[in-house]
Amino acid sequence: QVQLVESGGGLVQAGGSLRLSCAASGRTFSSYAMGWFRQAPGKEREFVSAISKSGTNTNYADSVKGRFTISRESAKNTVYLQMNSLKPEDTAVYYCAARNLQYTFGVVTTWSEYNYWGQGTQVTVSS
Repeated sequence: QVQLVESGGGLVQAGGSLRLSCAASGRTFSSYAMGWFRQAPGKEREFVSAISKSGTNTNYADSVKGRFTISRESAKNTVYLQMNSLKPEDTAVYYCAARNLQYTFGVVTTWSEYNYWGQGTQVTVSS
C-alpha cells in the first residue's frame, strides 16, 4: 500500500509556472506507475500526465502537451509535475495517483485503473 501527499498548488497569473510534488510513502515507490489528473468545478476528472515505473515513458493530455512536464525521483519517492505557461483553463484540483504495475515501461492514462490517490492540491490561474 502507498500513501500519496500532493503539494505545490497555489494561485498564479496566466503565463506563470508552478511545480507540483507528490510524495509517496513506503519502500516500493519504484513498483508504481504514476499519474496526474485534475478536476475543475462541475467537470469530470481528466487525465493530465503519466509516467512509467522506469521514468522513461511519459504521456500527456493534448491540452497540456508542450507546457507540462512529468518526472519522478526515486531517491525521494516523489513525482513532479512542472507546469509552465499556465492558462485560466488549467484551474482545477490536481490529484496524484499510483498504480502497482508489473510492466516497467507502461503508462496508465485512465483514472479508474489507479489504485491509490492523494487528497489533491488546488491550482488557480488568474487571467
